[in-house]
Amino acid sequence: MRLTSLLTATLVCAFLYVIILERPVLLAFAGVEQEDDIAETKIRDETKPAVAVVAMKSSARPVTRSIILRGKTEAWRLVDVKAETTGAVVSRPLRKGTMVEESAILCRLDSGTKDASLAEAKARLAEAKAKNRVSAELVERGYAAETTAIARVAALEAAQASVKRAEKEIEQLTIKAPFFGHLESDTAEFGALLQPGMTCARVIQLDPIKLVGFATEQQVRGLTDDALAGARLIDGREVLGRISFIARSADPLTRTFRVEITVPNDDLLIRDGASAEIYIGLAGDVGHLIPQSALTLDDSGRLGVRIIEKDTAMFKPVTIVNESSDGIWITGLGDTADIILLGQEYVTDGRKVTVTYKDDAS
Repeated sequence: MRLTSLLTATLVCAFLYVIILERPVLLAFAGVEQEDDIAETKIRDETKPAVAVVAMKSSARPVTRSIILRGKTEAWRLVDVKAETTGAVVSRPLRKGTMVEESAILCRLDSGTKDASLAEAKARLAEAKAKNRVSAELVERGYAAETTAIARVAALEAAQASVKRAEKEIEQLTIKAPFFGHLESDTAEFGALLQPGMTCARVIQLDPIKLVGFATEQQVRGLTDDALAGARLIDGREVLGRISFIARSADPLTRTFRVEITVPNDDLLIRDGASAEIYIGLAGDVGHLIPQSALTLDDSGRLGVRIIEKDTAMFKPVTIVNESSDGIWITGLGDTADIILLGQEYVTDGRKVTVTYKDDAS
């Protein structure tokens, strides 16, 4: 019992010794900074001589951001105009490069027996009308069954359909341009036999023209319809337009999204399939433009800048949102801030500074 009492008393004395006499060491070991130490550090920083720094007065402004896509130009419309019926070409060919108006005749086909087929269909229609009229009168008088009248009506409608079909085939003998553009190929040669599905000519429309690029999953999040966009073409020309289409489905191979920009092309100098470097403006944040050298790290490793508040230095964490040739854009500060450009590595929070502003130094 005596041994246990002596051991307990020894432990209690040791604990009291550590708590009372070695308290600063114990708190430091536990990572707790004493209020007295904080106050002492603050007083020590305030009594130290002020550190000379160079700063700039900065005001927040809209951040100009953009993404760059590699792409190409693409015709607004490009159509292979094909024959819908069979016939030999009886019109003189138009050469590629020719400008054609909407509904201009590209190819005219020989009618062959189609005129005779139309005449036959019209004759059968006249016969069907006469029979239907007589049948209706007989049914009305009770001399013919109603089913006979129904059959005559069906024959009449079939004859009318035959006439429309023959007229449509004759209409298809003339192949017209679907829109204003120019020929990307010669029209079919005189005497060539065209069958349904064969090409008479290729027509292309270049005004307006599309710029097509492919955005990654990260890039497409910042894009909006009708956003302003520009491009530099392979020949050095720069053009402006707006986003007209953003794909909702990604390409299964590249996992990128198709983006189209519509650009005026009144002079038709922009050709289909030319390489283009596309710049798309993004919705901007409000931030500050600073030199990259103004960035620093605090003791926790956070990226930020040191600013001046009441002649003392203070650390402010920031976020980089864009880079340019003039510097970097950051957010995380107020509307205005005095940002230390030189000397930020030699001051801590609360340290007095003497400031020379950049405009004054220059």
